Amino acid sequence: MNEAHCRVTIDGRIIEVPRGTTVLQAARQLGLDIPTLCYLEGLKPQTSCLVCTVKVIENGRARMMPACGTPVSDGMVVESETAEVAHVRRRALELILSDHVGDCFAPCHYACPARMDIPTVLRHIQVGQLSEAIATIKRAVAIPATLSYVCPRPCEKGCRRHYLDEPVMICQLSRFVAEKDLTSDAPYSPPCQPNSGRAVAVVGAGPTGLSAAFYLRQAGHQVTIFDSAPQPGGRLRQMIGEDAGRVPIDILDAEIALILRSGVEYRGETPLVTSEQSGLTLTLLTRQFDAVLLAFGEQSQGFYRAIGLACDNRGLVVDRGTFQTSLPQVFAAGSAIRGRVSVARSCADGKSVAECIDAFLREGHPRNVTEPFGVRMGRLEKEELDRLAQVAARSGKETPPQEWDIETAREQAGRCLHCDCRALPVCRLRQYAERYGVDPNRYRAQRARFEIVSQPSGVIFEPGKCILCGICVELTESARAPLGLTFIGRGFDVRIGVPFDKSLEEALGELAAQCVAACPTGALSFREGKPQLTLPILRVQNLSSQTSR
Repeated sequence: MNEAHCRVTIDGRIIEVPRGTTVLQAARQLGLDIPTLCYLEGLKPQTSCLVCTVKVIENGRARMMPACGTPVSDGMVVESETAEVAHVRRRALELILSDHVGDCFAPCHYACPARMDIPTVLRHIQVGQLSEAIATIKRAVAIPATLSYVCPRPCEKGCRRHYLDEPVMICQLSRFVAEKDLTSDAPYSPPCQPNSGRAVAVVGAGPTGLSAAFYLRQAGHQVTIFDSAPQPGGRLRQMIGEDAGRVPIDILDAEIALILRSGVEYRGETPLVTSEQSGLTLTLLTRQFDAVLLAFGEQSQGFYRAIGLACDNRGLVVDRGTFQTSLPQVFAAGSAIRGRVSVARSCADGKSVAECIDAFLREGHPRNVTEPFGVRMGRLEKEELDRLAQVAARSGKETPPQEWDIETAREQAGRCLHCDCRALPVCRLRQYAERYGVDPNRYRAQRARFEIVSQPSGVIFEPGKCILCGICVELTESARAPLGLTFIGRGFDVRIGVPFDKSLEEALGELAAQCVAACPTGALSFREGKPQLTLPILRVQNLSSQTSR
């Protein structure tokens, strides 16, 4: 072997690399994904976050070392994917999160039973992107226009703007977008995956059954809905009317038509009967279909027992994580398992059970419905809310318009405080926390005060999300920026700041986009309507020549 090279073993794989190569660089050459937060290729290693920790065995001695700053040596053995290493990384992430101040998801998101990405919908509306807004809405709700008429609006009760003046009119905005889409020449219908070769029977054409059918069809399965009524809609047909809190029939029919147009088959006047009667029985369905969903609403305990399933005072007994009944092939959701619930809850159940059935059909067993990882700040004080409101495009109370148009919708959407993390899709801190099963509250003490700094250029800085990785400092230094960023203070009081009390805008200048894209936690981001975040890892070898003056 050439003396200028070293032979290293990483996770049982041997690689020969030049001396001076770091463990992280060698691992990446092997295609191994070692997590990093404070490292950016092209800049000197910071070795501060310790999320890239690996076990290095050298000359018979084993040590835990940061992969980004540890050079290889000949004969070195590295372990990066063991339980021991995962434990160290998990603790490093938990320590970082111990003083993290920021929300991954907004309170309105958690309040919505369907977990609609409300802030993103409002961002789309704010800039007039209604086609993107309806696509985001329908990722969570199959019949959004219908639901908007009967929803109890829990999202607006969770809206932080509620504590300042009035909540954002989320439900009305959702209705505006959905109805605008329905009356367009080509209403939005999500694409369906290729045919899976699997077939699902849905018993019940109410909000749960319709929602489940909508998402199962998108997953590529053949779906047939059975119902005792001649028309689909279930209890929604009992809510039709022109008064407040009633659903216009043309809206309901139009949204159901879209679901059926995607390839869902409807067989009306076909009730599910007990095995002692002639007709459609559960036994027959389990023979003819790969999976069966019972979404027929609240029934009597006698009926549940007659079809051979366990029940309690609320309804059918299911695994609460998977919606699976005692018969593995049979699932149940909505009022059939909960008793009478809201239409919003039924719609949410329909989407969740569709995901469980899809996993069952593809993998042989359903996956538990789980919440994605998220950090929450909790309740904000009045002065913290005031800071947050300063970033919103509009402020103050809004009088509900008599008629909605695109401009009134944009103005209303502009009142959103955007409590969610703007960098959510690319936040590596959250991605790694989810990967390693982190407990964000393990070391958490009293929450630090929420702060947010907004610049006219659209750059936003949230100090509570900053992990002092130093990437932005190195970027501005390597580009020989006239001002740049620096570390200010000592010990636990150290922070990222701008020299000479200048503004963040002056410090970043033309490097704003690079710094925002490189920030691993979303401490730096762009306000709505400004340039969007790109890939979380940038190549910056030529940065100095591109930006130096």
